[in-house]
Amino acid sequence: MKTRTYILFFLLWSVHFAFSQKDIDTLPQLDLSKIALINQSDSYITFPTDIGNIEPLMFEANVNPSFVIRKRKDSKLMAVLKPQITIRMYNAESYPVRTPSYIPQISVYYLANKYEALSYLVFFGKIAHHSNGQDGDFYNDDNTINLRTGNFATNFLEFGFLKTAYSNQLKAIKTIKSSIEIYPKSWMSRELKGKYSGLRWHNSFTSFKFPLTDSHSDKANFSLKAEATFMLDNYNDLDIFDLDRFNASITFYYHPKFLEDIGLFVQFYHGMDYYNIYFEHQISVIRFGIMTEILRF
Repeated sequence: MKTRTYILFFLLWSVHFAFSQKDIDTLPQLDLSKIALINQSDSYITFPTDIGNIEPLMFEANVNPSFVIRKRKDSKLMAVLKPQITIRMYNAESYPVRTPSYIPQISVYYLANKYEALSYLVFFGKIAHHSNGQDGDFYNDDNTINLRTGNFATNFLEFGFLKTAYSNQLKAIKTIKSSIEIYPKSWMSRELKGKYSGLRWHNSFTSFKFPLTDSHSDKANFSLKAEATFMLDNYNDLDIFDLDRFNASITFYYHPKFLEDIGLFVQFYHGMDYYNIYFEHQISVIRFGIMTEILRF
């Protein structure tokens, strides 16, 4: 009797293992390089239809290719080099492009643990430079910030972790990120000290939704990214809970099947203007556009 019970248990376990292994094999696959891409900002271009209090634009574009440095594809340690450039073309006479943001950066990622299929814990660190390529005086004669040719330059560090998981019921890959960004005062332009936040806490949630009827798709039909940043240090004499300390955005992506390498997105952003020397502006904007570097699984 015991022998039959053991045989039945073994057969049931074998069937369960076989089906579980099959389910795992058909899931979208992650690796350290894909997790790093999830953490990096996308390459995109917006349409001239921004809604909000931002200056009228023809487009905003973020050019952010990735150069991955690793020994092997399955390495637990890797670096990513990105020569990020953000530009805005204004809807004004001669359509000027003023003070682009140059944000070259190098990030290091370490795969700390892989608990199960698509469940990863990754730690990362980043060092980056942010400037606008100008060398003019920071202030105009009337003591306002010189947005046209004023010098803006700073360097910063970021340290944090990413945790991924997969929802079999929703067929979605989820990623949670939390990090601290530090701007040492000795790395800032003199005029930025006391005006520009030097300690920031970033949190984000990303979800990639896969088709319910096609588990073999190598890209998500829909994805969502929600981000929030809280400025922790003392700057501009702001109260600790002043709303100017908070940046928040939510971005919805749609990846149609008829576009192989391009996706469409709509984004709502509220907070400090991230476009270099425009940082004192508080903006609330809804924008639409297209993005490249669709994450493939």
